[in-house]
Parts: sequence; C-alpha cells; structure tokens
Amino acid sequence: MANPKAAQPIAIHITELEMTAPPKQSLPVPVNIQTAIMRVPGIPPAFYRFLYLQVGRRWHWVERLRMDDEALAAVLHEPRNSVSVLYVNGAPAGFFELLKVDDDLVELSHFGLFEHALGLGLGKWFLLQALYAAWSSNPKTVRVSTNDLDHPRALQLYQRFGFSPVSTRDTTLLPLSEAELAALSDRF
Repeated sequence: MANPKAAQPIAIHITELEMTAPPKQSLPVPVNIQTAIMRVPGIPPAFYRFLYLQVGRRWHWVERLRMDDEALAAVLHEPRNSVSVLYVNGAPAGFFELLKVDDDLVELSHFGLFEHALGLGLGKWFLLQALYAAWSSNPKTVRVSTNDLDHPRALQLYQRFGFSPVSTRDTTLLPLSEAELAALSDRF
C-alpha cells in the first residue's frame, strides 16, 4: 500500500510563449493602496524561499525549494539574474524574476502575487511592470512559460499582453512531500 503522505507525480502541460515587441498598453496604479517595487540585488536565499513559497505553493512551484543554499545563491546571484519584490502597504505582496539569457533574450522566469494581494486589481498592473523591466535592456525577445497548474487565466493574460505560444510539451512534476515542507521551516 502506498504511503498516503508521499507525493505523487502530477502530469502537466507546459506552454512556452514569446513576445517580440514591448507592450504598448499602460495601466494606472491601483487606487487606495500604496505600492513599491524594489529590485533586490544579492537577495538572501531564505528571503527568496519565503517569496517563492508564498507565491508558488498553490501552483506547485518546487524547483527552487529543493535547492540547497549554495546552489540557490549561485542562481540568484548570477549577474544576469534579477529579483524584484512588490510591496503593498509596506508588506511583501509578490515578486518577479528575470534572466537575461543573452543580449537578445530575456526570460520572465518567475512571476506572481501572494494570496493577500489577490483581488486588489494588481495582477495586470504588476505583470506590466515586470514586462517594462524585461524590455529595459532592449532584447529582441522576452520569453515566459506557463502550465496548467498555474492560475487558470495565466495563459490568457500573457497572450493579452502580447505573448504568442511557440511550443508546448507534457511532463510530470513531483510536488513537495510533507517531509520536504516540514524541512523548509529550518531554511528560513
């Protein structure tokens, strides 16, 4: 009999998208809230894990949580990588991460909001800010991937902002086990 607490692989469908021109739209900052977006050079792995878990837990983000401090710091502190944190009314509310693959390509590798920031009208505005940051180095292409475990409207939102699907693939993901989740508390 299988261990009921053991994580079981989940089938996922991944869509890779690209945009080849900066977004043309603009959106006002949502009203009645204070927002700030701050780039975090040299982000500590524990703070990054906190952001990653707060945003990604419901979407089954696992890759970076399984890295040890040294491996995670190497990825995060790579000069081509940047992490920017959204603050709402003084508290962290989301983040985005960009990887400048080369002069022609920037990847929006992570993007999302904390639970408490959902429903405040921030999603589209924050994505637009992430795209402005991605295009600030004048690449030829910005790339993002999404999958069917992400927010149900993620693919539609990316397309609305100018991304076009370029490929799809199917794979599996092994969610965090209860033991892995418990062990994470020691890494914050």
